[in-house]
Amino acid sequence: MLGEYFAARKRLYPQSVKGRFRRLKWILNTVFLSIYLLSPLIRFDRGEGSPNQAILIDLPGSKIYFFWIEIWPQEIYYLAGILLIAAVILFFVTSLFGRIWCGYACFQTVWTDIFVAFEKLFQGDRNARIILDRKNNFEKFWRKTVTHFSWIIVSLITGYGFACYFNDAISLHKNLTLNIWGWILGIAASTYIMAGFAREQVCTYMCPYSRFQSAMFDKNTLIISYDEKRGEPRGKWDGDVVKTQGHCIDCKQCVVVCPTGIDIRNGLQMECIACGLCVDACDNVMEKIGLPKGLIRYDTMAHMLDPKPEKKFKILKPRSIYYATILTLVCGIMIRSLLYKPTLEVSAIPDRDPIFVRLSDGSIRNGYSIKIVNKTHERKTFALKILHPAEASAKIVNADLENLVVDHDEAVTFKVFVTLPKSFLDQNEEGRGLVEFIITDDVEEKKVQAVFISK
Repeated sequence: MLGEYFAARKRLYPQSVKGRFRRLKWILNTVFLSIYLLSPLIRFDRGEGSPNQAILIDLPGSKIYFFWIEIWPQEIYYLAGILLIAAVILFFVTSLFGRIWCGYACFQTVWTDIFVAFEKLFQGDRNARIILDRKNNFEKFWRKTVTHFSWIIVSLITGYGFACYFNDAISLHKNLTLNIWGWILGIAASTYIMAGFAREQVCTYMCPYSRFQSAMFDKNTLIISYDEKRGEPRGKWDGDVVKTQGHCIDCKQCVVVCPTGIDIRNGLQMECIACGLCVDACDNVMEKIGLPKGLIRYDTMAHMLDPKPEKKFKILKPRSIYYATILTLVCGIMIRSLLYKPTLEVSAIPDRDPIFVRLSDGSIRNGYSIKIVNKTHERKTFALKILHPAEASAKIVNADLENLVVDHDEAVTFKVFVTLPKSFLDQNEEGRGLVEFIITDDVEEKKVQAVFISK
């Protein structure tokens, strides 16, 4: 029944290829995996009592650390800014170079490359793997077993690396709780399934990027292109291909090396991840038969249709300028916000039960919860005063107004009572007004207002 609605998946056996883009992918894979696995090991001294891991998502402490940047729960807008910057960078790069993120930097691509490399190591290249899958013997069993065992090891290392971002990476092996093991195994299982089995299905069906990428392309975007004018009509190699046909000898090397299994000669397709492996494969064939390279290449649609020098790829164009302007603006706002980020935060919340208390002399008292957040890495002493109204008096429970101690990276709530005399309240017929507090230390001060209710 399902076959009427869904096409069966065709098993792909990508063939290995040598070339400049394949070498670039291996270099970038090494760089990205090193960043992923080694970043949690970097130390950064924040002072006594604070974590010294440079990059840490501290869930128990409700903070995110990135070198000198610290994001508290109430500063979640920084994460929104980071996501906005990442999105604009992605759009900016896509408008210039197409889907090179998918081809070179996407997590799915990087880990699939690693899994395919182990598959080729233990099972052989394309033809050997096809023949092996048709067998049913002990050789197939042990080769497949070793392959899957290597995938599991890589997946567990991936899961462990992920857990290091949420715990102290150096001592994590000594503190592997059931909860941490759950995360490691969960990430490992996802990696094993996605990179080992789903592979190109993720790029084609699961990833939304492939669906809307064309909206960011234009005729000047650098994409993988097949030179149809030069390549057609296709034919078999007969030793004199230039005189008898186009340069494409229909060897299908560009197809068998493609990780998503498409034929780039049919034009740009949604499944293309711009990895450049088809370029390497075609260039290798052209070199062997003595023809110029570049039958398949990175090029713009404008230059393919009209091969003039002025039609070649240019970085400076209206769309790239728009994205660069937006990116500069957002980054500027984020940098300024981080540079002038306050280290002291204060909030005042009036009591609701009771709203106010009338004292024996006719004066009215309101209670407030004053929360002081010390975002520095040193213990600080604050003083609390009332700026307005001048007639107000304040009293704090179990503390001194001039000596409010808050430890580093800590938030402390103080109970404060504010009293206004009857003579002042008689002049206020509305029954409510504003009380303004000021909290100061040796470096910084913060003002906060709250409502005072008398009726």
